[in-house]
Amino acid sequence: MSYDYLFKYIIIGDTGVGKSCLLLQFTDKRFQPVHDLTIGVEFGARMLTIDSRPIKLQIWDTAGQESFRSITRSYYRGAAGALLVYDITRRETFNHLASWLEDARQHANPNMTITLIGNKCDLSHRRAVSKEEGEQFAKENGLLFMEASAKTTKCGRGFHKDCCKDSSEHPRWCL
Repeated sequence: MSYDYLFKYIIIGDTGVGKSCLLLQFTDKRFQPVHDLTIGVEFGARMLTIDSRPIKLQIWDTAGQESFRSITRSYYRGAAGALLVYDITRRETFNHLASWLEDARQHANPNMTITLIGNKCDLSHRRAVSKEEGEQFAKENGLLFMEASAKTTKCGRGFHKDCCKDSSEHPRWCL
Protein backbone atom coordinates (compact mmCIF):
# COMPACT_ATOMS: atom_id res chain seq x y z
CA MET A 1 0.00 0.00 0.00
CA SER A 2 1.36 3.42 -0.90
CA TYR A 3 1.51 6.33 1.53
CA ASP A 4 2.03 10.09 1.40
CA TYR A 5 4.14 10.32 4.55
CA LEU A 6 6.30 7.99 6.58
CA PHE A 7 6.86 8.86 10.23
CA LYS A 8 9.35 7.01 12.41
CA TYR A 9 8.80 7.00 16.17
CA ILE A 10 11.10 5.51 18.77
CA ILE A 11 9.88 4.23 22.14
CA ILE A 12 12.36 4.79 24.97
CA GLY A 13 12.43 4.26 28.72
CA ASP A 14 13.52 1.83 31.40
CA THR A 15 13.04 -1.90 31.09
CA GLY A 16 9.64 -3.18 32.20
CA VAL A 17 7.68 0.06 31.72
CA GLY A 18 5.48 -1.45 29.00
CA LYS A 19 7.10 -0.18 25.80
CA SER A 20 6.63 -3.48 23.97
CA CYS A 21 3.04 -3.74 25.19
CA LEU A 22 2.27 -0.25 23.88
CA LEU A 23 3.76 -1.24 20.51
CA LEU A 24 1.70 -4.45 20.38
CA GLN A 25 -1.47 -2.58 21.30
CA PHE A 26 -0.81 -0.04 18.55
CA THR A 27 0.07 -2.50 15.79
CA ASP A 28 -2.13 -5.49 16.66
CA LYS A 29 -4.72 -4.01 19.04
CA ARG A 30 -4.02 -6.66 21.63
CA PHE A 31 -2.36 -6.99 25.02
CA GLN A 32 0.12 -9.69 25.96
CA PRO A 33 0.51 -9.85 29.76
CA VAL A 34 3.80 -11.76 29.70
CA HIS A 35 6.39 -10.34 27.35
CA ASP A 36 10.04 -11.28 26.85
CA LEU A 37 12.60 -8.55 27.39
CA THR A 38 13.44 -6.71 24.20
CA ILE A 39 16.91 -7.54 22.94
CA GLY A 40 18.18 -4.56 20.95
CA VAL A 41 15.19 -3.23 19.02
CA GLU A 42 11.79 -4.49 17.84
CA PHE A 43 9.83 -2.93 15.01
CA GLY A 44 6.19 -2.43 14.19
CA ALA A 45 4.25 -0.47 11.58
CA ARG A 46 0.71 0.60 10.93
CA MET A 47 -1.05 2.46 8.15
CA LEU A 48 -3.26 5.36 9.19
CA THR A 49 -5.43 7.76 7.27
CA ILE A 50 -5.29 11.33 8.55
CA ASP A 51 -6.98 14.20 6.73
CA SER A 52 -7.66 11.79 3.84
CA ARG A 53 -3.93 11.09 3.44
CA PRO A 54 -2.35 7.66 3.90
CA ILE A 55 0.38 7.73 6.54
CA LYS A 56 2.75 4.92 7.41
CA LEU A 57 3.84 5.06 11.03
CA GLN A 58 6.88 3.03 12.02
CA ILE A 59 7.45 2.40 15.72
CA TRP A 60 10.86 1.24 16.94
CA ASP A 61 10.68 -0.37 20.39
CA THR A 62 14.04 -0.16 22.12
CA ALA A 63 15.54 -2.25 24.89
CA GLY A 64 15.49 -0.46 28.23
CA GLN A 65 18.52 -2.18 29.75
CA GLU A 66 21.64 -0.06 30.20
CA SER A 67 23.70 -2.63 28.27
CA PHE A 68 21.72 -1.81 25.09
CA ARG A 69 21.86 2.01 25.34
CA SER A 70 24.61 2.32 22.71
CA ILE A 71 22.50 0.31 20.23
CA THR A 72 19.38 2.33 21.06
CA ARG A 73 21.17 5.60 20.33
CA SER A 74 21.63 4.71 16.67
CA TYR A 75 17.84 4.44 16.20
CA TYR A 76 17.22 8.10 17.03
CA ARG A 77 18.41 9.10 13.56
CA GLY A 78 15.53 9.99 11.29
CA ALA A 79 12.90 9.79 14.03
CA ALA A 80 10.05 12.30 13.81
CA GLY A 81 9.16 11.61 17.41
CA ALA A 82 9.96 9.77 20.59
CA LEU A 83 7.63 8.22 23.12
CA LEU A 84 9.35 8.52 26.50
CA VAL A 85 7.64 5.95 28.74
CA TYR A 86 7.66 5.43 32.50
CA ASP A 87 5.64 3.14 34.76
CA ILE A 88 3.34 5.09 37.10
CA THR A 89 3.73 2.31 39.71
CA ARG A 90 7.55 2.44 39.79
CA ARG A 91 9.06 5.75 40.91
CA GLU A 92 12.58 4.79 39.80
CA THR A 93 11.41 4.71 36.16
CA PHE A 94 10.21 8.29 36.55
CA ASN A 95 13.49 9.27 38.23
CA HIS A 96 15.42 8.02 35.17
CA LEU A 97 13.48 10.17 32.68
CA ALA A 98 16.04 12.99 32.67
CA SER A 99 18.74 10.58 31.49
CA TRP A 100 16.55 9.21 28.69
CA LEU A 101 15.56 12.74 27.66
CA GLU A 102 19.19 13.85 27.57
CA ASP A 103 20.00 10.90 25.28
CA ALA A 104 17.11 11.74 22.98
CA ARG A 105 18.07 15.39 22.72
CA GLN A 106 21.73 14.57 22.18
CA HIS A 107 21.26 11.92 19.47
CA ALA A 108 18.08 12.94 17.63
CA ASN A 109 16.87 15.68 15.34
CA PRO A 110 16.44 18.84 17.44
CA ASN A 111 12.90 19.28 16.05
CA MET A 112 11.78 15.82 17.14
CA THR A 113 8.48 15.76 19.02
CA ILE A 114 8.76 13.97 22.37
CA THR A 115 5.71 12.67 24.20
CA LEU A 116 5.97 11.63 27.84
CA ILE A 117 3.74 8.64 28.58
CA GLY A 118 2.91 7.51 32.10
CA ASN A 119 2.00 3.89 31.37
CA LYS A 120 -0.05 1.37 33.37
CA CYS A 121 -2.74 3.82 34.49
CA ASP A 122 -5.01 0.78 34.89
CA LEU A 123 -2.96 0.15 38.06
CA SER A 124 -3.73 3.54 39.61
CA HIS A 125 -4.34 1.87 43.00
CA ARG A 126 -0.56 1.15 43.01
CA ARG A 127 0.42 4.60 41.76
CA ALA A 128 3.88 5.84 42.86
CA VAL A 129 4.01 8.86 40.54
CA SER A 130 1.15 11.35 40.46
CA LYS A 131 -0.31 12.54 37.20
CA GLU A 132 0.60 16.08 38.28
CA GLU A 133 4.28 15.10 38.58
CA GLY A 134 4.22 13.74 35.04
CA GLU A 135 2.49 16.86 33.76
CA GLN A 136 5.04 19.06 35.55
CA PHE A 137 8.04 17.16 34.13
CA ALA A 138 6.56 17.42 30.64
CA LYS A 139 5.84 21.14 31.02
CA GLU A 140 9.34 21.90 32.35
CA ASN A 141 10.92 20.03 29.44
CA GLY A 142 8.63 21.09 26.59
CA LEU A 143 7.08 17.65 26.10
CA LEU A 144 3.59 16.48 25.28
CA PHE A 145 2.09 14.38 28.09
CA MET A 146 -0.47 11.66 28.57
CA GLU A 147 -1.16 8.67 30.75
CA ALA A 148 -2.02 5.41 29.05
CA SER A 149 -2.68 1.74 29.59
CA ALA A 150 -1.48 -0.77 27.05
CA LYS A 151 -3.74 -3.27 28.81
CA THR A 152 -7.09 -1.48 28.84
CA THR A 153 -6.51 1.36 26.32
CA LYS A 154 -9.03 3.35 28.40
CA CYS A 155 -6.69 6.01 29.78
CA GLY A 156 -6.09 8.70 27.22
CA ARG A 157 -6.97 7.89 23.63
CA GLY A 158 -3.86 5.82 22.91
CA PHE A 159 -0.50 7.30 22.05
CA HIS A 160 -1.15 7.22 18.30
CA LYS A 161 -4.02 9.67 18.76
CA ASP A 162 -2.07 12.24 20.78
CA CYS A 163 1.43 12.20 19.33
CA CYS A 164 1.30 15.19 17.04
CA LYS A 165 4.02 16.42 14.76
CA ASP A 166 4.21 20.15 14.15
CA SER A 167 7.08 21.30 11.96
CA SER A 168 7.80 23.48 8.97
CA GLU A 169 8.34 20.36 6.84
CA HIS A 170 4.94 18.76 7.48
CA PRO A 171 1.45 19.89 8.37
CA ARG A 172 0.19 19.05 11.85
CA TRP A 173 -0.62 15.35 11.96
CA CYS A 174 -2.39 13.96 14.99
CA LEU A 175 -1.45 10.33 14.88
